[in-house]
Amino acid sequence: MTFSRVLVAGGAGFIGSAFARTAAGDGAEVTVLDKLTYAGNPANLAGVPHTFVRGDICDAALLAAVVPGHDLVVNFAAESHVDRSIADAGEFARTNVLGAQRLLQACLDARTPRVVHVSTDEVYGSIETGSWDEGAPLAPRSPYAASKAGGDLMARAYAVTHGLPVCVTRCGNNYGPRQYPEKVVPLFVTRLLSGGKVPLYGDGGNVRDWIHVDDHCAAVRLVAEAGEPGEVYHVAGTAELTNRELTGRLLAACGAGWDRVEFVADRKGHDRRYSLDDTRLRSLGFAPKIDFETGLAETVRWYAAHPGWWS
Repeated sequence: MTFSRVLVAGGAGFIGSAFARTAAGDGAEVTVLDKLTYAGNPANLAGVPHTFVRGDICDAALLAAVVPGHDLVVNFAAESHVDRSIADAGEFARTNVLGAQRLLQACLDARTPRVVHVSTDEVYGSIETGSWDEGAPLAPRSPYAASKAGGDLMARAYAVTHGLPVCVTRCGNNYGPRQYPEKVVPLFVTRLLSGGKVPLYGDGGNVRDWIHVDDHCAAVRLVAEAGEPGEVYHVAGTAELTNRELTGRLLAACGAGWDRVEFVADRKGHDRRYSLDDTRLRSLGFAPKIDFETGLAETVRWYAAHPGWWS
């Protein structure tokens, strides 16, 4: 299945802009819808042929005007920073649940042929050993994760009740160029490059699975093309690391030592470990192409070469 007109909600953000670049490279006519909150940056779309619409996915009238005519709609629009959700969960519930519902309804009304709702492994909570498959129960432990779980369930409801051809993808931690510097990789890299110190939560033993943003976008594209409507697909990463291990690799990449690390009080409700079983996605022929060592080195070089983007 190929797509000629693609709408990317949240397409000025880190992952959304990478997907817009992917879709445009495939020859699709791309529309980007983005509210341009603090994490949305039009500069992320430099060199990407697209039509830009500034707006909120909670705006039903705007969606009714923008969604029709697209043969694929992908929803990356989300409030996504756990710490911000702990401080104030209201905007997370609004964007990640109500916004998802409004976009799904607009797609239903427009009879959009394919929809992908992009989510996170955090909806499952924490797992000590093994990996979650797509049938694992949702047990979110942060307001952010709970709001994403709500959006996921809304997508499922629209698939079951209305027959909307929507798939849900759930991915681990992304890294790569153009990520807003509140997330750990760009935060640590930019602070280290500018001579500062970096904060490491608790004992640094929390485990995350890392995937390059371009591999994530390739997975979303494959699910759009070949996924079964109504199903969930996991996008697992290429490196399962403790935060302390990740910190060590970032220090080495930036030529810094452990004297640049400050251990700080742990985050409230900090999930200990995430891990996804991606067998279902791999059955469609997917495999990540960017190994973590190569991808991380290239990411550090990008931030070093683009201080104007983050400073």
